[in-house]
Amino acid sequence: MPPLLAAPTDTPPDDESAPARQPTGEFAPLAIPHGIPLRIVGDVHGDAAAFTYAVATDRFVIQLGDLTDYGPRSAEALGLMFRLIDERRGLFLLGNHDHKLARALAGHPVRVEANLQQTLAQLDTAMRERALAEIARAPAWLRRDGALFVHGGFHTDMLLGPAPEVGVMRAQGAVARALFGEPTGRMQPDGYPERSIRWVDRIPRGITVYCGHDRRSTNGRPYVRHGTLGGVAVFLDTGAGKGGHLSWIDL
Repeated sequence: MPPLLAAPTDTPPDDESAPARQPTGEFAPLAIPHGIPLRIVGDVHGDAAAFTYAVATDRFVIQLGDLTDYGPRSAEALGLMFRLIDERRGLFLLGNHDHKLARALAGHPVRVEANLQQTLAQLDTAMRERALAEIARAPAWLRRDGALFVHGGFHTDMLLGPAPEVGVMRAQGAVARALFGEPTGRMQPDGYPERSIRWVDRIPRGITVYCGHDRRSTNGRPYVRHGTLGGVAVFLDTGAGKGGHLSWIDL
């Protein structure tokens, strides 16, 4: 297992938090470049300060979704990610909070809670347009060799091919698993659906799933779980923007 990082000690470049430039031309499909080292970053949730450290790397950055909400600087977190995309140094996967933001920006009826209201209030017109375009093309999952990257949870259909286009439509099937994990049908005391990680036992040997969404860690480090078929899941959400911190792993 490569070393897991929560915060480096070096100082990030001063200009990393500058607004992303607007792209020109058509949006190209997002893909992981071949043969280069990767940095996998967990849920950011508006913690732009920590995300600035995370992206100060020569590695290609894969952010696992949920860039916004809860933390105080969601617009800056989006700007940092868009800069990586423009410079072809990174991409982000579709998370449930990103998807909800895009649906709100597109005028679809969604429940606008306080954290989403705060995010929307930070976005000017240009950032709203860019966010809608980028989130609409964000992949629900990606795979490179024995690693599969997804926000919420694994489904065996993810091994059959690339993720379908989601846009701002409601998530179904394997895409719903990618965004929301696997609900048990019960509600937690905090009012949110209870989620199971039984899907870890369906990961085949030789596959490692890197995901966020569920904060399973009890020690501040990413939580690693081995499934009965020999597969592995690594949960990188350690509470950034929610009183915890941002974690990432270098591959």
